Amino acid sequence: MARGLLVLGLAAGVPVLLPAAPAAAHNSLTGSDPKNGARVATAPKRIELRFLASPAPATTKITVTGPDNVPAAGGAPTFAGNRVSVPFTPGAAGLYIVAYRIGSADGHPVSGEVRFTLTTGTAAAPPSTSAAPSSAVPSTAAASPATSAASPAPAADEVDSDGGTGWLWAVAVAVALVALGGGLLLRRRSARG
Repeated sequence: MARGLLVLGLAAGVPVLLPAAPAAAHNSLTGSDPKNGARVATAPKRIELRFLASPAPATTKITVTGPDNVPAAGGAPTFAGNRVSVPFTPGAAGLYIVAYRIGSADGHPVSGEVRFTLTTGTAAAPPSTSAAPSSAVPSTAAASPATSAASPAPAADEVDSDGGTGWLWAVAVAVALVALGGGLLLRRRSARG
């Protein structure tokens, strides 16, 4: 009987400890080029995002912004299976943010961003002497690229409407451990008696 309980405990615990297949209804980012948090010296020609499932062009929106929130996407995204590429138009050196929003099979949108730092950039355009009026107030916006580039790049932020499933894994592991512990306790008792 103790052996049967041990086998039952293992049978219940093994599926819980194995990685589960992702939910078919929700799509998610699986990788990018450049990678999130990367520091690149040579600007890529394209930015590529890879997803768990093929995103639908009609529900996919990708934006790329550089220092001072300047747009850096050089055209419309192209789709190839689970990959989406967007042409990249580099500007000044600094932090670039690739924001995405895709639909899932269950209708819930999934959004997030990938951040990378371009360490070399194009030279800033020389200021026009005739375009600026004499009453122009000096801007402090020039300090923001250095501030944003120096801030640490967080992991790819991904927002999903289901609230996450990490707690389910914790409960499942706890149940498996209790089942294994109970099986071992019963085995000890039957060995004594």
